[in-house]
Amino acid sequence: MIAKKPVQGTHTAATTMLDTPALYAQVAERLRARIFAHELLPGSWIDEQVLAAEYGISRTPMREALKVLASEGLVTLKPRRGCYVTELSEQERSEVFPVMALLESRVAEDATRRATSADFSRLSALHEELESFARAQDIDRFFDTNQKFHVVLQEIAGNQYLAQLINDTRQVAMLARRNSLRPAGRLEKSLQEHREILQAILARNASLAGQRMHSHILSGGSIE
Repeated sequence: MIAKKPVQGTHTAATTMLDTPALYAQVAERLRARIFAHELLPGSWIDEQVLAAEYGISRTPMREALKVLASEGLVTLKPRRGCYVTELSEQERSEVFPVMALLESRVAEDATRRATSADFSRLSALHEELESFARAQDIDRFFDTNQKFHVVLQEIAGNQYLAQLINDTRQVAMLARRNSLRPAGRLEKSLQEHREILQAILARNASLAGQRMHSHILSGGSIE
C-alpha cells in the first residue's frame, strides 16, 4: 500500500506534508517505473480499478496519476475506452530518435570538453559494468547501467536546459529502447558502440565523441 499524505496539524506535521510527495505523484512514479520496465507493455490497457486496489488507494489519485503520465506521453487516454500504455508507431520512432541523437551528441561533446580525471574514472567504472552485464547476457542490468552512463554524461556536460530536453524526450523513447537490445547481436553491438564512445571521450576528441554518440542513439532506435 502506498503511504497516504499526512493530515496537517502541528508545525511538525505541516513540515512533513511539504516534504512528502502527493499521493498521485507517488502513484505516477510507480506506474512510470513499471512502464519503463515493460511490466506494463506498450499498447496494453490499464485497469484503473485493479491497480487502485493493488496500491490500496481510491481511483481518484490513480486517475490524477494517469493524467500526469498522459502529459508526459507515456499513456494515452481514449474517450469511453480508458487508458493505454503508449505504443510508438514507426513514424513516431522515426521522429523521436533523431531528436535524441542530436541532443545526446551535444552532451557527449560538452562532457568530453569538461570532464576531469575523476569523471573519466566514473565513466570507465560504469563501462566495466556494461562489459560484465553483456558477458552475462543480463539485458535488464545492461540497460539500466547504460541509462546511468548517459545521465552521468549529462551531469558532466552541466547544461541544465539541455538535460531537461533530453529527459523529456528520453521518457518517450524509453517506451521502445529496452526491447531494442533483445534482437540477436544488438547487445554486443551496443557494447561496442559504448567502447568507441568512451575511447573518444578519454582521448578528449569532442567531435568524434559526438559523432559516435549520434550513431549510437540512431542505432538503438532502429526498427529490427
